[in-house]
Amino acid sequence: MKYILLMQFAQSTADFPAITTWQPEEIQAHIGFMMDTNRKLAESGELVEANGLAMPDTARIVRAGAGGGPAVVTEGPFAETKEFLAGWWIVDVEDEARAVELAAQVSAAPGPGGAPLNMPIEVRQVMSAPTEDV
Repeated sequence: MKYILLMQFAQSTADFPAITTWQPEEIQAHIGFMMDTNRKLAESGELVEANGLAMPDTARIVRAGAGGGPAVVTEGPFAETKEFLAGWWIVDVEDEARAVELAAQVSAAPGPGGAPLNMPIEVRQVMSAPTEDV
């Protein structure tokens, strides 16, 4: 079964300082953890795809233009957003329990001072086809 693990990153809170305030070695440790996670998932045959995303100031929200007019584009960062999507993994695992186990491991990625971030990881099954009742 395929699942997507969506990594949410906080803009900045008392428990979760903005990554722009981290020391270079803290960022390197965090990235190293993610690379090691990807390597282990690839070795186990569970990794389908994984990607990190650019910072939210590069994000764009696009809506269709009214009456077929030009698209309406809103540029980030979005002040009302407390968290942003930082990256994802698509994994092919035996069951949901394994997807949850992997999400918990990723959630513990190191942050400032090496402490686990305990960041939220959303776990959702990837649908391969509509359900039969649709």
